[in-house]
Amino acid sequence: MEQVFHADKSIDNQKIRLDSYLTETLPDMSRSHIQTLIRSGEITVNGTSVKPGYALNEGDTIRISERDPEPAGIEPEDIPLDIVYEDSDVIVINKPKGMVVHPANGHYTGTLVNALLYHCRDSLSGINGELRPGIVHRIDMDTTGLIIACKNDHAHTSIAAQLEEHSITRRYIALCYHNITEDSGTIDKPLDRSRTDRKLMAVCRPGEGRNAVTHYRVLERFPVKGNAGSGNTFNPTGLPLTLIECRLETGRTHQIRVHMSSIGHPLAGDEAYGIRKDPLKGHGQYLHAAVLGFTHPTTGERLTFEAPLPDYFKETLDRLRTGARSSI
Repeated sequence: MEQVFHADKSIDNQKIRLDSYLTETLPDMSRSHIQTLIRSGEITVNGTSVKPGYALNEGDTIRISERDPEPAGIEPEDIPLDIVYEDSDVIVINKPKGMVVHPANGHYTGTLVNALLYHCRDSLSGINGELRPGIVHRIDMDTTGLIIACKNDHAHTSIAAQLEEHSITRRYIALCYHNITEDSGTIDKPLDRSRTDRKLMAVCRPGEGRNAVTHYRVLERFPVKGNAGSGNTFNPTGLPLTLIECRLETGRTHQIRVHMSSIGHPLAGDEAYGIRKDPLKGHGQYLHAAVLGFTHPTTGERLTFEAPLPDYFKETLDRLRTGARSSI
C-alpha cells in the first residue's frame, strides 16, 4: 500500500520529527513500526531516505510504500446509512455512535467503509488506500454526527486542501463536567501521543507535537441545585454540567476531548479522558458533530449541513432540565 502526505502549515518552525508527525497522522500505526519503516527506506521524504528524527519542513512530501499486512479485501456490507447529502462527488453521513470509520486492528467489519463500499460500489476515492477508500477525515467511534466521504480523487484532493487550510466548518455539541463560568473561550495547546499510553493523546509543551486550537461557547449550564421557575435546573447527577458548542480550527485526534479535559472540563461519558465514577458513563463521550460546511469540489457552492442530537443525548438533556433523578 502506498500513501503520500504533504507536511502542512502546522509544522512550520516547530521542528517536528518525522516519526512524531506520522504517529499523529496515522494513529493505527505504532511509533515503533513507523520508525522501522523509516529505517528500512519504506518511508521517504522528498524521495530520499531519512532518519526517524528528521525535522520536517512545510511542504515536505512524505511517501509510504509498504505491503499491507492486513487482509487484502474489505468486504462491502449492507449497513443502513443516514445519508444527509449525496451527489457524484461527495456523500455526507450522519454517523451513529459505535461505528468505526475505517477498518483497523480489531475492526474489519461493521465500519463506515464497509457500508460505503456497498452503497457506492466502485465510486470512492482511492487516495488513502484500500483500507480507507473515500475517507478524508474521521470522527471517533463513539462520537456521533456528520462526516464527509469522497467519491473520486478530485473531490478528495479538494476536501483535503480545505481541511488543511481550515476553511471547512466543523461545529460540535458537547456536554462537559463542572461549571464553565466564562461564556466563551479558546484552547490553544499542542497535542501529541501520550507517553504513558500510545492509544491516547495528551497536551504537550509548546514546540512539541502538533498545534491544536479549539474555540468553545457555552449554550446551557446545569448547576447541581436550581430554583423552581427561575430557569435554573436541578441536576440529578450531583455534579455541575455545561453544554457547549466547539468549533475546530484544527482537527487532531481526540482534540476536543483532550482540550476540554486539560482545562478541567472533561466530557461526560468519556472513559478515556473523563472523570472517575461518571454518572453518565455508558453511552461513550457526549460529543456530536452537529454542523459541517465545505465548498463543493466541482460547483464551488458553499454547502452547510446540520445533524440533530442522537436520542440518548437529547434524553439526557431533557432529564437534566426536568431534574428526573431516577431516569439518569
